[in-house]
Amino acid sequence: METFEAGATVVRRDVHRSGRVWSEQALRVVADTGEALVTACAPGAQALWPALYAKARLDGDRSVRTEGFDAMATGEWELAPGMWQETELLLWKSPAAWFSINAFFTAAGLRNWYVNFEHPTRRTAAGFDTFDLTVDLVIDPDLGTWTWKDEDEYVHVRRLGIVTDIEHQAVELARAHVLAMLEERAGPFVDADRWASWRWEPTWPAPRLPRSGGEPLGQRS
Repeated sequence: METFEAGATVVRRDVHRSGRVWSEQALRVVADTGEALVTACAPGAQALWPALYAKARLDGDRSVRTEGFDAMATGEWELAPGMWQETELLLWKSPAAWFSINAFFTAAGLRNWYVNFEHPTRRTAAGFDTFDLTVDLVIDPDLGTWTWKDEDEYVHVRRLGIVTDIEHQAVELARAHVLAMLEERAGPFVDADRWASWRWEPTWPAPRLPRSGGEPLGQRS
């Protein structure tokens, strides 16, 4: 398995089962061990997002996201250049896990933890591939309370067949796993206080996608 050096730019790609790229996000490596790849981004980091997602963010119209899922189900969508805004992000991803654990920071410090349910990692020369499975878990900074997020969208993508029965079973197991990790303070939650004090390295520029022109890095072979 390729190992990335701290400070290196990597790209997280969400890749649909068709092989088409759904999104790309430029990140910087914080640490890369056998246990997890820890990456981060800051305002100004480059991204490519589905055009309908970009429109939903710009218009503040969540219903447009539903149109995005409908486009995904047909296998036809366009990507638009984007930029990470407002928060600093720390992302912990174990290669075999059906989730990533994220922490969002503002100028005031840790805003919240956020668990994104997604495919296990496939390393690439430029970073790693996964695929967002829509449902999320939002956790307060003190790890004491949490709420599920985007359950309605998860029902919709299940109905569309974007998330298969096998993937749904994996998500259900991953949900239980994450709640157990929270209760036991396992995984990155062992070092929750240390991670909560993390800040973006000021000498790092915001990461950029390693090519110009707004074209995806390539399709999965």
